[in-house]
Amino acid sequence: MKKIHLILLLSLSLNIFAQNVKDKIKSFEDNLLSWDQSKTKKWTLKERMAFYNMNAVSIAVIKDYKVEWAKAYGYADVAENRPATPQTLFQAASISKSINSLGLLKLVEQRKLGLDDDINNYLKSWKFPYDSVSKGKKISIANLLSHKAGLSVHGFGGYQRGKELPTIIQILNGQKPANSPAVRSVFEPGLKFQYSGGGTTISQLILENTTGEKYEDYLLNNILLPLGMNESSYNQPPSQGKEKLLATAYNNGKEVQGKYHIYPEKAAAGLWTNPNNLAKYIIETQLSLLGKSNKILSKEMSVKRIENNYGVFLNDFKGTKYFGHSGGNEGFVCYYIGSVEDGNGLAVMTNGNNFKLIEEILLSIASLNHWKNYPIEPQKESIGLTIRKECLKNIDKGIALYKDLKKNKPDDYNFSNENELNELGYEFLRNGQTDAALKIFDLNVNEFPKSGNVYDSRGEAYFNKKEYALSKSDYQKALELDPANANAKEMILKINEITSTKK
Repeated sequence: MKKIHLILLLSLSLNIFAQNVKDKIKSFEDNLLSWDQSKTKKWTLKERMAFYNMNAVSIAVIKDYKVEWAKAYGYADVAENRPATPQTLFQAASISKSINSLGLLKLVEQRKLGLDDDINNYLKSWKFPYDSVSKGKKISIANLLSHKAGLSVHGFGGYQRGKELPTIIQILNGQKPANSPAVRSVFEPGLKFQYSGGGTTISQLILENTTGEKYEDYLLNNILLPLGMNESSYNQPPSQGKEKLLATAYNNGKEVQGKYHIYPEKAAAGLWTNPNNLAKYIIETQLSLLGKSNKILSKEMSVKRIENNYGVFLNDFKGTKYFGHSGGNEGFVCYYIGSVEDGNGLAVMTNGNNFKLIEEILLSIASLNHWKNYPIEPQKESIGLTIRKECLKNIDKGIALYKDLKKNKPDDYNFSNENELNELGYEFLRNGQTDAALKIFDLNVNEFPKSGNVYDSRGEAYFNKKEYALSKSDYQKALELDPANANAKEMILKINEITSTKK
């Protein structure tokens, strides 16, 4: 009799749990911004995806060190009418750096690498060319993983499919066909934080030189498979046979040429994965921090990794710590987060280029699952996206809408961020609509007259229009407001060269 009661109780509790999860999913889908008390309108996830021009969103929610639920929405490929599923693979972009750090730190625990040693001790096929900028100080692996190496090259643009790919040494030296500059010192190591995908690419070469294996093979066998990330891969280009699993990249809803870019900078940007697989990494990290699992790293090394931001970024909200990392490749943006102590987390992957939807999803899940001390605050609407549709139809009417909303609803929209209009201007510029772009940049200059960046952007539009005098004037103003603007200096020299040749 007791066994029957126990089975009934277990069955009832499972039903309540299932119902609770269903209610959360329904709330998430039907009223994504329910946590934001400043919003008077109910917005569905589908409506927000349309507003942000996002074709696919895939998420995995973690609660109590388990995946509570996972679901995908929209289309992995619009032209093929191929829906996104939880198995759809997205480019993880800079989230690749988190998994890369596990590979390096595993070698440190095996005493094959020294965390604080000079990187040139382990580089065999190429040596880092130290110069006077590093002031005699040596760069360590710890510096590379925590972005404190004082190195150049923030990120990478990738390569169109079918184009010649550079070797890792060509990338590090900035030699063709590489499309990024050489990775070199910009200040002495250990001085301060400066994000550098270039530094992460050096760690890729260190791993290959140390193990004698291809980067993607070592990471698959020693990190991805032990974590249970069986669907994930660092192969660039992706392995044949996976085409129907790959999400296509989109910028503002427009398909990226060739469907996606190739990233030979694998450690920095080359991982293909999905939120379900990322959730396994998040949970393993959480359990390792507690000393309850060591599939990859010991508890001591996991704690050291989190506390020193080796491949992760640690946030402390009133004593509650969360680790995470964002990523953005051409036509992909993504994010993951995990709590250090109580087993909450989230992985979100999209085939678009707007982080704002990810922020809304994050705050929705944090609210629904009552994340401890996580800051859940009202968000202002994007003014750039609000006027975008009108601007696409008629640029003058779009600008009139901007002015009307600023006058009548100044607290409802984000008028304080110059990037709102700048991103819209660049969308027109990329599409060859230079006159429309100039009108947006003019508005931005009027709104933010003390920002060097807005003059730099308008200078680029004038340059594209071959109005060199106006372009030079804007670049000079940009330089006056921001003397460190290297692009403005370069463009002024370029304009001088063009105009002197014409004379």
